[in-house]
Amino acid sequence: MKRPVSVKTLLEKKQDVFEFDGLYHQVFGNPEKNGIWLIYGREKNGKTWFALKVAEYLSRFAKVLYISAEEGAGPNFQNACKRAKLDHANNQMQFVEYISIKDLQKLLKRRYAPRVVVIDNASVYGSELKGADIVKLMRNDRVLYILLAHERKKEPDGATAVMARKMAKVIMRVEGLTAQVSGRAPGGMVSVDEEKAMLYWGGEG
Repeated sequence: MKRPVSVKTLLEKKQDVFEFDGLYHQVFGNPEKNGIWLIYGREKNGKTWFALKVAEYLSRFAKVLYISAEEGAGPNFQNACKRAKLDHANNQMQFVEYISIKDLQKLLKRRYAPRVVVIDNASVYGSELKGADIVKLMRNDRVLYILLAHERKKEPDGATAVMARKMAKVIMRVEGLTAQVSGRAPGGMVSVDEEKAMLYWGGEG
């Protein structure tokens, strides 16, 4: 059991955060290096594309593991990686197809384990990530989890995604190749692909 602390100790505690810059700093601020983020939206609206771009940016600060559990390493996922224009020389970003949560937890105990894990997609892990399991993930103060989820009626689809939204520090809803960032962050809009997003939104801001 952790010991209670005074107001002074609490306020003087040094926070472990990412020092973002540019657009990412504008919408995310300097987020904590742990907890859960949620990315959700309808199919074919740019969720994976956006998640890959966010993951690559995060790889500047920490080792990233992207779990492509839904699409595996098939042509759809390969094309998403090409659209995201991932740096071929980036050795801080790794990929794996489906891996059980149990095996993932073992992997994260290794010496040079990833500190950011992207789980694509929540629907695949419905039986492994229930409410209590998501709370356990949040208690790992060394890892940031980014969970992708489908959308139904503009809300995250499935019990796992719904719970993740309740617990998430940062929430990103993707529609028409544009992400709306909210939660414990300054918030704002991020275009996954500005030109194609303008075509979707009819040139509106």
